[in-house]
Amino acid sequence: MENNELILKKLKKFWKGKKVFLTGHTGFKGSWLCVLLSFLDAKVIGYSLKPKENDLFKLGKLDKLNYKNLYENILDFKTLNKSIYKFKPNILIHMAAQSLVQKSYREPRTTFLTNAMGTANILEVIKNNKSIRSSLITTTDKVYKINKNQKKFFKEGDILGGNDPYSGSKVCAEIITETYLKSFLRLKKNKIYTARTGNVIGGGDCSKDRLIVDILDSIKNKKILTLRYPYAIRPWQHVIEPLVGYLLLIQKQYNKKTANLEYGWNFGPNKQNFQTVKFIVDFFKKKYNFRYKLLNSNKFKETKILKLSNNKSKNGLKWSPKWSLEETLNKIIEWESYKARKYDLAKICEIQIKSYFK
Repeated sequence: MENNELILKKLKKFWKGKKVFLTGHTGFKGSWLCVLLSFLDAKVIGYSLKPKENDLFKLGKLDKLNYKNLYENILDFKTLNKSIYKFKPNILIHMAAQSLVQKSYREPRTTFLTNAMGTANILEVIKNNKSIRSSLITTTDKVYKINKNQKKFFKEGDILGGNDPYSGSKVCAEIITETYLKSFLRLKKNKIYTARTGNVIGGGDCSKDRLIVDILDSIKNKKILTLRYPYAIRPWQHVIEPLVGYLLLIQKQYNKKTANLEYGWNFGPNKQNFQTVKFIVDFFKKKYNFRYKLLNSNKFKETKILKLSNNKSKNGLKWSPKWSLEETLNKIIEWESYKARKYDLAKICEIQIKSYFK
């Protein structure tokens, strides 16, 4: 990986003034990306459902960072198409999604509509759009078909498959993207790629059924934490890590330096970050006093082991994860400490982004 300060210099030079159409900008990852793109002086046009009252986007008043904020549904094709046509963005990043596995079991139809048809709507707009030069569709590490050899590191060329409505819907998004690329040759000029990311964590997340959110809630409200899969292994990484990878990939797209590479890209952590749920719980228990219990039964099936190979991104983009899992968890504790001292939430994110590039 290149020197971090050199990477930041290149990013600032490229992204300054770029018009970016970002779907899902009010979500956790979208919020952090809004701060990062604002830090790089890009003009963000956000398209998403309205944020909830306790969302980072709402609490941090991140709407002030963006050029424009459109609170609309990704399934409303007419409004989506009109919005993109009107603003003529240089770059499109599609993050809008129903991103929770547990919720996908409760609301499978909504999950498939949002993640599959929402992606189809985006691709249909791109197909007929001349202003968009580069675009990225974000999916998940859960798109790979799980087999008996669960200890393997999944590579971009591995077979796709889903065991739950969430992963299945994201596999649909991948297949729809590949189908559009193969069916409409002109799309190749726009260079559409998909990004498959590990389990991102960081300050400001408030989504239900997320481990860090549940741990912090147990600490704050003195509740017993319930663990569904304490020995499940996940590719944990700080949210900043893959976002920087996304931007480096788009930058190469835009400059026509990735023409011969396959469309899918993994952005996962280094091997030492593949740890169990219990590892993270025990890390926080060393610092805070809270209790947890194991759930005796779970009607929802989840993957036991997920490991993602990041070799393609390392070799093709000169991107590499920087923070260990311990550093990542300490950054979350730092974020909460700043928040407790009434720091501006957008400022906390920016402080940690600057720290990342040092």
